[in-house]
Amino acid sequence: MATAIVNPLVQEILDLVGIFAFALSGALLAVRKRFDAVGIVVLAEVTALGGGLFRDLVIGAVPPVAFTNVAYFTTPLVAAIVVFFWHPRLARIRRFVMFFDAVGLGVFCVAGSIKALNYGMHPLAAIALGAATAIGGGAARDVLAGEIPALLHPKSEIYAVPALLGSALVSILAVAGVLTPITSSLAALLAIVIRLLALRYGWRAPLARGTGSA
Repeated sequence: MATAIVNPLVQEILDLVGIFAFALSGALLAVRKRFDAVGIVVLAEVTALGGGLFRDLVIGAVPPVAFTNVAYFTTPLVAAIVVFFWHPRLARIRRFVMFFDAVGLGVFCVAGSIKALNYGMHPLAAIALGAATAIGGGAARDVLAGEIPALLHPKSEIYAVPALLGSALVSILAVAGVLTPITSSLAALLAIVIRLLALRYGWRAPLARGTGSA
């Protein structure tokens, strides 16, 4: 059984970076959808905390850290306020949503896997939970905003694959005993870069045989 030897402070920093990035993406999407101030805050909070809540409940980290650490709740609020007052022009918002979503995806898949490993989960389970941490909030965000989640949309660029690759690299590094803040940052960067390249070049998962024309 692999254990991720990562300082709790590093774990918290990873979580907060991912929370802020995802909160920005949720708030920006709310602006694009013309939500009011309450809607912006709600979408920021759900996007930022949804995946982590699911992870904590599965691994038995209860009550979830989002309810025990005030920084986890206030960070999305700060992001929502920043977006409310200083969001870029509407024509540019979609690019910012996608960029911050990619950052959140990369950071959260790493933070989720590390926490799962620290709670004694099998490396394969840690991969799944890392990916779930990364995509859970974004999926909830899209549903609340009335959009098909990127995870399921047939015309969406690959979304779960970068999270799975980042999580897998964390588990491999943990098993090899070389998981450090530097190598975990590289794992997050891998997921972020793959997601951004998928957005840039339109990489998509294949459809079932015979359904391409549909």
